[in-house]
Amino acid sequence: MSTDTPPETSASQALPADPLAEGLDQLPPPSSVLVIFGATGDLARRKLLPALYNLAHEGSLPERFQLIGVSRGELTDDGYRDEVRQAIERFSRRPPDATVLDALLENVFYVTGGFEEDDAYRGLAQRLGQLDAAAGQPLNRIFYLSTAPRFFGAIVGQIGGHGLARREGADTRVVIEKPFGTTETEALELNRRVLEVLHEEQVFRIDHYLGKETVQNLLALRFANGLFEPIWNRNHIASVQITAGEAVGLEGRAGYYDGAGALRDLVQNHLLQLLCILAMEPPTAFAADDIRGEKVKILRAIERIDRDQMHLHAVRGRYGAGAVGGDVVPAYVNEPDVPASSTTETFVALRLQVDTWRWAGVPFYIRTGKRLSRKLTEIAVTLQPVPHLAFHGGGTVEPNQIVFTIQPDEHVSIKLAAKVPGSGMHLRPVTMDFSYGTSFLSTSPEAYERLITDALRGDATLFTRADEVEAQWAVIQPILDAWAADASPPDEYAAGSDGPQSQQRILRDGDHWRAI
Repeated sequence: MSTDTPPETSASQALPADPLAEGLDQLPPPSSVLVIFGATGDLARRKLLPALYNLAHEGSLPERFQLIGVSRGELTDDGYRDEVRQAIERFSRRPPDATVLDALLENVFYVTGGFEEDDAYRGLAQRLGQLDAAAGQPLNRIFYLSTAPRFFGAIVGQIGGHGLARREGADTRVVIEKPFGTTETEALELNRRVLEVLHEEQVFRIDHYLGKETVQNLLALRFANGLFEPIWNRNHIASVQITAGEAVGLEGRAGYYDGAGALRDLVQNHLLQLLCILAMEPPTAFAADDIRGEKVKILRAIERIDRDQMHLHAVRGRYGAGAVGGDVVPAYVNEPDVPASSTTETFVALRLQVDTWRWAGVPFYIRTGKRLSRKLTEIAVTLQPVPHLAFHGGGTVEPNQIVFTIQPDEHVSIKLAAKVPGSGMHLRPVTMDFSYGTSFLSTSPEAYERLITDALRGDATLFTRADEVEAQWAVIQPILDAWAADASPPDEYAAGSDGPQSQQRILRDGDHWRAI
């Protein structure tokens, strides 16, 4: 690992301690250059470039901001600006304002080259030097790796080899997209290669679920409300259920998805992160290392599943033909570019146990799948039933539930038992809802807008640390190994359903899956 001392935080990053500014948005980040590797790819066009426009629209970009796209395509600066304009006009969450968009495009540049070719990095170094000279100061550099995962190690190595990993008087950071490895061994090796060039403080491993407002609100709800934290333990919570259902199929991603599957695609990163935020202990401060340290403790406390017990804790499924939203869709194995011999799972259900004082005995159910009945991401916390019910003949009283809905709408609901109007004591479930849209009268920003802003600021709170990634893989790898040794195909379920019937077998007596 390099022994270079990371540059100290520049004075421009220090925000004034103004009590009148409390509760207001922070000042724009320090002057920066954002370099996107894979600048013409799907992620850049659909997410990154629209996010940059919306940040510009809201005045959240640095006062001096430059964007450099790096990709293999032979483009001029003007040619790439045209592509950026088209991507923003098509995918931005708000119609672009011509003045704002033109001002952003004036500071967009392009470098042609392969991600493993020296010429690309020489051209990039030259362009970065020109922008520094024009600014009259060294600009912070943020390298965003929006490429196929096989290039991550090579790009970081080239950044180090061409002297781009350090800049006197400025900060350098590298944002790495998921997946961070496809096995535990690969993740360990990638961490090793990255940390040979960079200090951990320079590395921002992205998980876009952490940028969603409802996910962050889990922290606020737990640690800023005395109503919840006293009951957030095994004495009051019976079970936790995390569901991420998708109605869509492969959407042209068969080349990636068939080599990944649902366990790697969503559980290893997104859903384990949700589990950590829900189960972590209160951090001593709302700071990156304090929060990430508590999440690592939870990951290390998750009980590893023995291979001979795997069938009682893990289910894998694959969608067959069916109908979703009124449209007839083919089975997974009949999708374009999917091999007929594929054993890739499109559905996963797990029962995990967190072996801590707070959570001993509480099952954490995780479920995700494609071609399910609808798109839904939610966390349902079911409380213990009341110990004694004095109302006889008043109907069935279901346990209270707290449900955090992340997609498609962002809201929190609490299910309570209430009396039905009229004579007699008849009870039925009712819900209390908190919706972001109606409470704040605004649309929540896209997750990438928040994460790009944090990367520009150097705030790693919502990014994963090296030991966190490795702990995630330590949970998942035994399941992958067990399935790899099992020649049987995944359990089939009809497209448009809630998944395979076999998911019922991992439930504890008395528990049931929520309807998707």
